[in-house]
Amino acid sequence: MLPVAALFLLQAQAQTPAFRADLDAGHYLKVLADSDKRLRQDPKDALAWAAKSQALSSLQLFTKAHDAANRALALKPGLADALLALGLARAGEAIRQRDLGSLRGAMGAIDNLRAATEADPTLAPAWMSLGLAYEMLPGLLGGSTRKALACADQLRRVAPARGDLLQALILVEEDKWREAEPYFSKALTAAPQDPEVVSQWLDALDRRPAKKALGEAGKNTRLLAEAPRLLPGIHTRALGVAAVSEAYLHAGQPETAWKVAQEHLTKVDAPSLLRLQLGKVAASSGLHRPEGLAALDQVLREPLEGGSSGYPGAWWRKGQILQGLGRKDEARKAAQETLKLDPKHRGARELMDKLGQD
Repeated sequence: MLPVAALFLLQAQAQTPAFRADLDAGHYLKVLADSDKRLRQDPKDALAWAAKSQALSSLQLFTKAHDAANRALALKPGLADALLALGLARAGEAIRQRDLGSLRGAMGAIDNLRAATEADPTLAPAWMSLGLAYEMLPGLLGGSTRKALACADQLRRVAPARGDLLQALILVEEDKWREAEPYFSKALTAAPQDPEVVSQWLDALDRRPAKKALGEAGKNTRLLAEAPRLLPGIHTRALGVAAVSEAYLHAGQPETAWKVAQEHLTKVDAPSLLRLQLGKVAASSGLHRPEGLAALDQVLREPLEGGSSGYPGAWWRKGQILQGLGRKDEARKAAQETLKLDPKHRGARELMDKLGQD
């Protein structure tokens, strides 16, 4: 299932001239280093603050991202990239809070994202994020499928494949799988090397609307057909390779899922994401637990290049593996580390409950 966080943060990159390529490629650690370098030279560089903010949001450091976005807007009010950055940071904070108070943040995020599209109608990530936000929020909070689809139309003018992808994701949320499929197909045909398109398609194939339309066996057959077909086009992109590995895992082939991630570890642009995926495969399947634990330990020692679960997810998966290895005290400590980073992490709370029962 595509998590709400992924929906809000999908394509959360500002198209600033200086940082466009690295943000679009998901090289967030490089963006952080480059933006910090520029800010040391000129602390009033609003574009650098905006780029830094979005990189921080992609690393799930939302409070720092919020501060950086505010710095950018203080220096250059109305800057589209900074408005996008603020919207993404506020959305991330709202998702992390998971309470009624977070609704105000979600509504504010929509205002920021809308302002970003008004300030720069060519800013593709703003249209993507705004469209998903409209679709996910209830009507009383400003959500609207009609508005979401209008964002897809606008995005298609700027980035056709991403516009089709947005429309497909909206239709999936509306439980209209048969209507969504042609848009996924158009996006994949136009951009077979786009890891975001590939990953969202494979993820959607494992969600409830696809299962409802295809049946469990049918969706597994599709996953096992699509994964090897799409892998060659994204074999150097960690996000895409992780999605292919995930497809095999969810289709009931965890050994293949492990093999895909392991074999591409030295070939991709962000190996930390594949180490995180190796940990997930090991935790979910029980296979290769010592190797999965080693991969997660490396993730936790080194900078993590984005990822939907981030460091909380790495600690949680580590805890699951340790529990499977019978190392309960260490597993409990890992779950506690997860909850320090994300006090409402559902998986970590469930793990703590299981450990309490053991």
